[in-house]
Amino acid sequence: MTTSALTLADHLRSTIWGRTLNAAEMARVEADCRELFVPKGGFVCRKGEALENWIGIIDGLVKINNFSPTGKSVTFAGVPTGGWFGEGSLLKDQARKYDVMALRDTRVARMPRATFEWLLETSLPFNRFLLMQLNERLGQFIGLVENDRMQDVDTRVARCLAAMFNSHLYPGLEKMVHISQEEIGYLSGASRQRANQALQLLEKEGLLRLDYGGIRVLDLEGLRHFQA
Repeated sequence: MTTSALTLADHLRSTIWGRTLNAAEMARVEADCRELFVPKGGFVCRKGEALENWIGIIDGLVKINNFSPTGKSVTFAGVPTGGWFGEGSLLKDQARKYDVMALRDTRVARMPRATFEWLLETSLPFNRFLLMQLNERLGQFIGLVENDRMQDVDTRVARCLAAMFNSHLYPGLEKMVHISQEEIGYLSGASRQRANQALQLLEKEGLLRLDYGGIRVLDLEGLRHFQA
């Protein structure tokens, strides 16, 4: 079954955390969660909003970003199909500190705060999942800071692609990534033209192949350790 054909219930049951829940817990999750369609360029959520939901991507791609006082857009991460985000802000009970925008038409799952907090109180496996989620997220952002401050564009593009293959944060991603050069540019802080040059270099290095409609990763470890 393709991701676009997945129902909300299918998606919930297929998640890493969903597979750890018992039947009663999953029944409540399925009853409480809702699906939202967000068109390309639309906001999944906005900076300053009160956090009322934990959010997952059933199908699509979003970017987590902010704007500087001068209007410059800064992208912190991309979240592809299978990823969930916002748990840190829910745990801290604070207003959202970033915008989340759809880079393509995207189906979003929303778990109400009350259900999220109930799982925290009742499910030890869910707590273990969140502990791993927060640890992986911390590692991701430490890598982002390093790449932004120390690496050239070619290396940033390679590391940006590699970061999308985190089996805990984004378990739904396959080796063929349906992502455009423009989207890679957004996520790596480069123009579409410069991202295209970087991708061509990585293809020459045998790390990926540019296919119609996306990018096929040939050497994930090579991308993770690529240095221009």
